[in-house]
Amino acid sequence: MLRVALVGDRVDWHARELTKALAERGVRAMPVRLEDCRIETNQNCGLYIPGFDDELPDGVFIRSMSGGNFEAVTLRLGILHALRDSGVLVCNDARAIERCVDKSMTSFLLARAGIRTPDTWVTESLTAARQIVQRETSRGPIVLKPLFGSQGRNLRLIRTPGALPDASAVAGVYYLQRYLGVEHEGGFRDFRLLVFQGRVIAAMMRHAPHWITNVKQGGRPVAVVPDRAMNELAVRAADAVGADFAGIDILYDADGHPTVLEVNSMPAWSGLQKVTAINIASVVAAGLVGALARHAKRGAQG
Repeated sequence: MLRVALVGDRVDWHARELTKALAERGVRAMPVRLEDCRIETNQNCGLYIPGFDDELPDGVFIRSMSGGNFEAVTLRLGILHALRDSGVLVCNDARAIERCVDKSMTSFLLARAGIRTPDTWVTESLTAARQIVQRETSRGPIVLKPLFGSQGRNLRLIRTPGALPDASAVAGVYYLQRYLGVEHEGGFRDFRLLVFQGRVIAAMMRHAPHWITNVKQGGRPVAVVPDRAMNELAVRAADAVGADFAGIDILYDADGHPTVLEVNSMPAWSGLQKVTAINIASVVAAGLVGALARHAKRGAQG
């Protein structure tokens, strides 16, 4: 039986759904926390992964990764790099996670790939941030986001330089983006598309009375069938950051152009599952099993 390390902070609904779906395909999913893993160079494989003794898993699926200080996060990402370099299939691998966790790098890569995304400025200098706000708010407010953050937490609309907080409130980095929100009848809306292995497998519209539409912040998921342009944009965004599995947030700006706001390399999908006919965990499990088979075949061929 193939064994997959299912990495997460806890065994949540997503982990249980994936475990069940993988078991139906003859694959055993074993919960693993990265903080419990170790580098042990005196072992045959050089790594210790709980539950796998002196062996490595056949594959690794990253459901979530807990935060920590710089040293701890560096070690956890290093373990993911080491697993990939040891020939283990890792989804998503450490490089994609690094690119998405750091929102500034996501913005840079999207823009470099020619993908429509909000104008973005990132600086450690409060003086520079104030100058940017002074210059850019003539065209409308600016969104201040945490560089590392998720689920719509701690977002602010900035309309004047004086509204910027001290550096200590933003962990020393000002991540600023052009605000593109458009209020429609009844509120605001954007879209979340779930991309896996180069195609959109599920999508929803998020509707909220507030410009922050995340489901965790009160946004309401609504079933939607994305058009071809939105599908292609989502796939291109996932490819730009090198993610096999990603949640792509897209908004139509005031001119009607679909625009990528964020790329999440460890997306949750409980809200999306409520408005989607397919079983998302089953689709992911089937794709992962197929990827494991292809990976093993390439390894056997040398």
